[in-house]
Amino acid sequence: MTYAENLWLFFTLLFGIIIVPGMDMVFVMANALTGGRASGLTATAGIMAGGVFHTLYAALGVGLLLHMVPQLFNLLLLFGAAYIAWIGFSLVRSSIAIASVEPGARLSLWTSFRRGALTSILNPKAYLFMLAVYPQFLKPQFGPLWSQALIMAIMISVTQLAVYGSLALAAGRSRDVLIASPRATALVGKSAGVVLIVVAALTAWQGWTSVA
Repeated sequence: MTYAENLWLFFTLLFGIIIVPGMDMVFVMANALTGGRASGLTATAGIMAGGVFHTLYAALGVGLLLHMVPQLFNLLLLFGAAYIAWIGFSLVRSSIAIASVEPGARLSLWTSFRRGALTSILNPKAYLFMLAVYPQFLKPQFGPLWSQALIMAIMISVTQLAVYGSLALAAGRSRDVLIASPRATALVGKSAGVVLIVVAALTAWQGWTSVA
């Protein structure tokens, strides 16, 4: 297999993982719908930063440590599920009405970025991908590992920007329509919160059964 073929196979698997609806996608959509395109794109930037984090620890061999200490990974699953569930409950309990939200009441762009980064960092799907798939594409015969890791990190960021950024823009346009319907806006926010809670519950169950 040539290096180009290796990268193409990596991209195919990467795109398949990112395009599947999950925590990151729902978080971007919720931010774009409740805070507009800027909030959605900022959340996307935070998720991209989280992707860089995943690339760094995988390239440095932290994946090996997690394999050696499986309890650490299981506890991380539970902690991540708790964090995502907290965001979900916050959305369910809130009554979002875009037309009446004061500037000070909205999430700041920094908060959207920070929460996006944490959502990505605590996303179990990302850990499963980096532990099970990523190391298979770092091969010494293709040159220095750091340069391979850099190229793959760029591929991850660009793919996240294309998928989540497009979603943020589409949801941001929908926001203009939802301004005229506060009830619809609140329903969308609550629905996204319910989805986050369900995903968190499934993640917690996976982590709990692994610990047990």
